[in-house]
Amino acid sequence: MPLKGTLYIALFINSGLREMCSNVAIWVYQLWENIFDCNIIIFDYMKRSNCKNMADDIKKKLGEVIDEHKSELCQMADEIFDLAEISGEEYKTSEMLCKYLEKEGFAVERGTGLETAFRASYKNGEGGPVLGILVEYDALEKIGHACGHHLQGPAGIGAAIAVKDCIKDYPYELVVYGTPAEETLGGKIIMLDKGYMKELDLAFMSHGSPSTSVDEKCMALENFVVTFHGVKSHAAISPEEGRSALDAALLSFHAIEMLREHVKDDTRMHYTIRNAGGPPNVVPDITVAEYTLRSYSTKYLDEVVKRFYNILKGAALMTDTTYEIQRDLPFKSKIVCHKVNDLLMANAEYEHAPAITPPRKKTGSTDFGNVLYEVPGSCIRIAFTDEDAQPHSESYLKAGKSEAAHDAIGYAARIIADSICDVLVNPELLKQIKEEFKTARNNE
Repeated sequence: MPLKGTLYIALFINSGLREMCSNVAIWVYQLWENIFDCNIIIFDYMKRSNCKNMADDIKKKLGEVIDEHKSELCQMADEIFDLAEISGEEYKTSEMLCKYLEKEGFAVERGTGLETAFRASYKNGEGGPVLGILVEYDALEKIGHACGHHLQGPAGIGAAIAVKDCIKDYPYELVVYGTPAEETLGGKIIMLDKGYMKELDLAFMSHGSPSTSVDEKCMALENFVVTFHGVKSHAAISPEEGRSALDAALLSFHAIEMLREHVKDDTRMHYTIRNAGGPPNVVPDITVAEYTLRSYSTKYLDEVVKRFYNILKGAALMTDTTYEIQRDLPFKSKIVCHKVNDLLMANAEYEHAPAITPPRKKTGSTDFGNVLYEVPGSCIRIAFTDEDAQPHSESYLKAGKSEAAHDAIGYAARIIADSICDVLVNPELLKQIKEEFKTARNNE
């Protein structure tokens, strides 16, 4: 009796046996088709077993496209460097990046959450992952591009163009996000709050650095400006009529010092006085204080913030004063995805990037942490300045238009493009990344 249904035949082959195995597949198909009345589906596992060779072939083409555009990308970086537009005012820079992406076939949406933000997308086929490349481009007030942000846009665009031009056999959507105001407002936080970037299955970024590396942890951060209100009086003639706003602030500082003993070791708490409220012979009726709290865990920092609120309540109660709180946008700690870090570093090695060092175990706070709290991803740091240089320094500024900076654009573009290639050629890798992210997020 004929066999109805579907017969699945799996062939595990390698590149050296491709022709022979293809002939075997045809022979098996004909034999079984004659014996059984059934549909026959033959799984060719050569792609999986030979995915490295396939990826290598694609990466070669990616590099060629990036090299073709490198001169224009470096010129763009130099122009952004000279413009040196500060946070929230990156109008010319943003438009320059948008126009270049449009010229290369990307659909560009401007003003995505912030005036100088944008979303540029290219879709290849249906049903594939949404892969993001995030770029910053704001300069520092008075010192200019002393953090290397002028390199990010050209590098990200270089990677995006290469992927669009070279990877045609796999479905995906590629999104370049322009993310302004990193240095001040935390632009990515605002964009996230308005719904952007949450659609990404994977997010990449690059950043200039003294060495080529990736980060492990970054710190969640909460910043508060607190205005204490008291009652003014003459400190010598009628002090009993006064209620010192300064005393309230000082009591809160003292309480924070006591709190240090009862929080985790990696918790950081800082404070300062913005306005003490007047001369010493007057009981101050207003004092403005600023507080910064940090932790490598967003969830733990939330607990610390609750205790901080109680400190403010207690300080006000003890001094018979009132207060109001201005809370800045919170910076979250990123969810570390080691598989993404490993992927970027493997491609840094593959591209022979300069000054490769082990991952940085700890770093400060960044609005990219908020993105990586929602979706998996990582930032590749590319060496372009002195090994002992610090961000926001003259060393960074001096190296901004150097040959090393221009080379960093190419390396960053290649590493990101290569990494996108790897997750498209090997879908299992992206699945593993998502599983790692989900587990780490649940255990955060």
